[in-house]
Amino acid sequence: MATKKPPRRTAERILEVTLDLFNRFGEPNVSTTLISAELGISPGNLYYHYPAKDELINSLFNRYERELIDLLAAAENVANVEDAWLFFHMLYELIWKHRFLYRDLNDLLSKNRRLEMHFQTVLTHKAQAMRQVLAGLQRGGALKMEAREALPTANAMVVLLSYWLSFEYVRDPRHALEPDQAGPALMRGAFHVLSLLLPYLEPASKEHLFALANQYQ
Repeated sequence: MATKKPPRRTAERILEVTLDLFNRFGEPNVSTTLISAELGISPGNLYYHYPAKDELINSLFNRYERELIDLLAAAENVANVEDAWLFFHMLYELIWKHRFLYRDLNDLLSKNRRLEMHFQTVLTHKAQAMRQVLAGLQRGGALKMEAREALPTANAMVVLLSYWLSFEYVRDPRHALEPDQAGPALMRGAFHVLSLLLPYLEPASKEHLFALANQYQ
């Protein structure tokens, strides 16, 4: 006898509300009781779809991971500074959309074995994409970098991508992760990671990067 699948509409609505609450208050501060109250459903209805809080976290992470891998594939198309600016802005938009993962990253990894393992894969994909960005910029004539410089630079870019939200939070704990802060935060994130390339950019590309950043000041 086939197992009856839960109604997709309710399951998706639960995830959307959970993502919003996690992003607003941080995953450790959101209980399943709060989630069910926000949805206007009984805790039993919530547990029918997601029997444990970790299942909510894992489902949200699965969505993020799929979107991330699709987006990182665009790294191979980066050929100039403007391409890179757009790529990193889109990447930071995706991270912002799932910012609870990065806001509470260390705590989540310490409690969730599946996330601990899968974030290793995320880091690997990010590092590969950063190397593709550097290679594309070199092929396009925007960047000059020795082969031995590429790996540490790519790793530094991954560090910024992974802990940028922590920096934003420390700057302004009360407001940094609020929805109305998204625009300036995304601009700073894109510029932070690209500023690692300033010593290697050709003069025209360096000026173009500063011009792009100044448009969003």
